[in-house]
Amino acid sequence: MRIETVANAPRNLGCNAQLPKLEELQAKARAANRRILDAERVGQGCVLASPAFERIARPAVDAEGRRMPALRFSDPRVMALTGALCQTLLVATGFTNKNLRVLIAGLLGGDYRPGQMTYDLRRLRLAGLICRLPHSNRYQLTSDGIRIAVFYTKIYNRLLTPLTAADQPQAPPELRQALRTFDRHVDSYIDRARLSSSAF
Repeated sequence: MRIETVANAPRNLGCNAQLPKLEELQAKARAANRRILDAERVGQGCVLASPAFERIARPAVDAEGRRMPALRFSDPRVMALTGALCQTLLVATGFTNKNLRVLIAGLLGGDYRPGQMTYDLRRLRLAGLICRLPHSNRYQLTSDGIRIAVFYTKIYNRLLTPLTAADQPQAPPELRQALRTFDRHVDSYIDRARLSSSAF
């Protein structure tokens, strides 16, 4: 797929609309293109056996003694959070608390308060899924952040939601076989990591 960036509003990329700033704008636009291509590449091949998945799926304590809350798969708020992070514009330009909160509230279909957004941004930052851009209130997804957001969203929307919908007919044999294969791989991963199934 070909990507061409048109910067109608250079300030979205942190640049002023002035000719002397053209070189800076071009560099930032190329960086945005790279991030979009990285996100698309990740979307084509998410791998479960990743230390990032293990790190975020359970609560932990970091090297400085800070508690890192888990981002539990299938929790509605976590699924809305990861779904919002999959928005292409956020990958390209970064995002603020306010930008992301509007998207999450829409996905949740209800109230999502600023305090909840602040807490979730902290969870994402401590897990290494986002980083704050220097001298700004904007955040950017890390490579692990892109992988986890795409993995959570794909598995939830394309596999679990259709399989657990009460009004849907039984899944076709091919899909049931794929789910059994997925289940076997998850069990194998848990065994290799020496975790009990109850940890999930």
